[in-house]
Amino acid sequence: MRMKLNKSGQLALAAAASLLVAGLITACGTLTVDFVYVACSKAAGPDNYGEIDVFEVNSESGRMRQIPTSPFPSGGRDPVAEAVSTDFLNLYVVNQDDNNIVQFAIGNDGKIYPQNTVNTPGVFPLATATTTANLFVLDTYQPLPTCSPAEPCSGSVAVFPIAAATGKTPGGALGSPIANGNLSYWPLTLPAKPSDVLAPTAMAVSGSALYVTAYDASTSPTTGYVFSFAIGSGGALTPANNGVPFAVGVQPSAIATDPTGKFVYVTDFIQGKINALVASPGGQLSLMAGEPFGAGDQPSAIAVDPAGGYAFVTNSLDSNITAYMLDSNSGILRPAASYPTGTQPLAVIIDPSTNHYVYTANYLDGTVSGFMLTNTNGPLITTQNSPYTANPQPTAMAAITHGGPGKK
Repeated sequence: MRMKLNKSGQLALAAAASLLVAGLITACGTLTVDFVYVACSKAAGPDNYGEIDVFEVNSESGRMRQIPTSPFPSGGRDPVAEAVSTDFLNLYVVNQDDNNIVQFAIGNDGKIYPQNTVNTPGVFPLATATTTANLFVLDTYQPLPTCSPAEPCSGSVAVFPIAAATGKTPGGALGSPIANGNLSYWPLTLPAKPSDVLAPTAMAVSGSALYVTAYDASTSPTTGYVFSFAIGSGGALTPANNGVPFAVGVQPSAIATDPTGKFVYVTDFIQGKINALVASPGGQLSLMAGEPFGAGDQPSAIAVDPAGGYAFVTNSLDSNITAYMLDSNSGILRPAASYPTGTQPLAVIIDPSTNHYVYTANYLDGTVSGFMLTNTNGPLITTQNSPYTANPQPTAMAAITHGGPGKK
């Protein structure tokens, strides 16, 4: 027998159903805790432009899945680095082969919309970082025609102002590079050996300090360095120690700082170690007692837990990630365990919403590996359904919180 409802009953049932659906939508919405942006350097199309995969992260399991409209064109060839604005409203993508930076506006649903494109002053950009007011870009070579792949010279750092929102005009656009005398960049050179070619590798921002790693390609074996800069109120850089970098290791590959900015960690690609430094308020660096700390084969990336308790290093040749316990007083790293990833991990991030999930971008097999930080079963366990399929050759990652600063 089928029950027959009058009009009032039908309206009441429809209203109840609508509330149920709304409740389900709200519940499902709250399960997305972060959006992760994965730059992939090899696209399927004929133009060979890169792509940006956009993943949403499940708050209960850390499981990732691409949003329905993903991927998005990167706006250039060979995207190699990403950064987000501090209000999480903009994504900046560095396309190495086109020497450009593309600004994308980030929607509330995680989608990205290209806004502006600017060129870097130098050649072959490879890393980027942001503060509230500025975007920093590391170029492999200084500008043409002075330098080129055929006649290489040392790399350089450029600083772009980030426009603030005014009235109905959204912020995030990049202005012209800040002047350094008659230059639009800060060259990386050794004051005692100005003709030596320094190959830059990575950069990190901590408070009002900028750190850049490079190695002297003119020597054999090579010598690694960390350059320290103080960031002025307008974004201009002042080299610490009269521009003399701190010598460390052989070939630095990645750099990160702890949340206090007191400790600086530099992975060495050749030696398979982590060099640890102590930073003074003036930007001077000194070696930490007990360093270097062991890493795997060809460490490629490092991330430090914003809560300060852990550090994570990807080892590209071992295809794994090593978790370290970080002593907040001394800065010493103690290895906890290593965990397999996809093939050749090149990037690692910690989810910014909960600091609970860790992800690696695996270049050779086109995947993202996910891990959950836990204090009950060891530092890391694999997240649900990991690894996650990305587009070919992922190189970099960035993430925002769902509903975080600047997001509604």
